[in-house]
Amino acid sequence: MGHTTDLQNELKRLSEGCLDSRRTILEKTCERLRLMASRMLKRFPGVGRWDTTDDILQNALLRLHRSLHVVRPESPRKFYGFAAVQIRRELIDLARSYAGQYGLGTNHDTDGGDAAEHQPDERDEPGSLAAWSAFHKAVEELPEAEQEVFGLLYYDGLSQSDASQVLGISLATLKRRWQSSRILLGEMHGGEFLD
Repeated sequence: MGHTTDLQNELKRLSEGCLDSRRTILEKTCERLRLMASRMLKRFPGVGRWDTTDDILQNALLRLHRSLHVVRPESPRKFYGFAAVQIRRELIDLARSYAGQYGLGTNHDTDGGDAAEHQPDERDEPGSLAAWSAFHKAVEELPEAEQEVFGLLYYDGLSQSDASQVLGISLATLKRRWQSSRILLGEMHGGEFLD
């Protein structure tokens, strides 16, 4: 059996009340979730200086394990979307703890090491921590179809053709949803985040 079929079977067991399947689900998806965490970490300013992908992944897996006690994704696609939300929430919490007036990094000078590689591109990213947090929360408020497309393209770094295959939609539909997600995010915040 393939990965997707195995995951679907475990999700079915979970929906039937088998809480032991949470561990199996996380074991089967750990490498893909590590890749997601790595890609998402690059989009969070300041967090990569203090935490590694594995730090982010470990805490996100704990969140996911607890959440699967209540939430029962019905498909692998829904599961990965839910997992992305848990990783994003972990990154937002860490970004808040490191920045701001009383944050861990407030009085910590840098020698310019690899912190620069984790800085966002100023052309398409929010400028302050508050705006950054609001941006990621706004992504969670997008309609489901737009949120899926935005997550795959922006956070996961998939190409548009790969994302259209993952979602089982045409490239034209994916492009419309991508444009719609950017417009909606701009409208939510007065055009502040995305052009």
